[in-house]
Amino acid sequence: MNEQTPNPFFQSRLPLADLQQAVADVRAEIGRIIVGQDRVVDLLICALLADGHVLLEGVPGVAKTLTAKLLARTVSVGFSRIQFTPDLMPSDVTGTSVYNVKTQEFEFRRGPIFSNIVLIDEINRAPAKTQSALFEAMEERQVTIDGHTYILERPFLVVATQNPVEQEGTYRLPEAQLDRFLFKIEIDYPSLEHETRIIADFHNRKNVIDLNSVRHVLSAQQLQSLREKVFGLHVEPNLIHYIAQIVNRTRNNSSLYLGASPRASLAILTASKAMAAMQGRDFVTPDDIRTVAVPVLQHRVMLTPEKEMEGSTAREVVMQLIQQVEIPR
Repeated sequence: MNEQTPNPFFQSRLPLADLQQAVADVRAEIGRIIVGQDRVVDLLICALLADGHVLLEGVPGVAKTLTAKLLARTVSVGFSRIQFTPDLMPSDVTGTSVYNVKTQEFEFRRGPIFSNIVLIDEINRAPAKTQSALFEAMEERQVTIDGHTYILERPFLVVATQNPVEQEGTYRLPEAQLDRFLFKIEIDYPSLEHETRIIADFHNRKNVIDLNSVRHVLSAQQLQSLREKVFGLHVEPNLIHYIAQIVNRTRNNSSLYLGASPRASLAILTASKAMAAMQGRDFVTPDDIRTVAVPVLQHRVMLTPEKEMEGSTAREVVMQLIQQVEIPR
């Protein structure tokens, strides 16, 4: 992540001590069980502070679901989990109207999307009709059923998981839906050292993973207060231009069939503010932008067929184009 040495002579114009303490507490609680995923945890915390949804991608067994559940445990808010399957209907996500015999009226029964942190497991296993049920909720934080609009309670965060390897029985996520995720975070295999620690910790816990041992360190009100501080961070005009240049390069790149939308520019801006605040700074630097640009952009662009045949990845192309943009001084 953005490992910068704090300047002992720098004093933040915004009081960020409580934010840094909250970040440290969340890291510590997740670190009770998760080993060697510091980058993933930091990006999840960044998304939480930036009020953005997250798509976790990795092969089975790398603790995607567990990491998301642990993040939810650290915040004292509502949590729900939805297992996406090919037969899942939109009403299974949003809820449905049920006839009440006593009152002789229809009553709306809320679905699992009505929570604060929603974990969607294997999101790419449900068909497009069910995926569309998430569009309004993820972007507008509301659900419209039978002509009635229901506002989702804040905070509202979707953490979805998917397996990039097994494609049988899966559906490609629509680009419009991918664009609604702030980050796509790829979770790799642990190193030999970290895997040894994972095995040893699991053995010492007698093969039991106790999620109740992870304590709440943030309330909904505290999280909202921290978000307001993040949104108030200072960004120089030349850095705003730098973000626009990076996103514009995705639309004028011979390796990309589809470039990023203006929503990506706003996502980089917001995420870089959160990353700066996590470092104890009330201003954004180019390093903050470069740190978040890849997870913001890699799922919003599409490679040309030629590049796909060559075995290139969107991540590689995005990293190359970021290197080509001159860093503001």
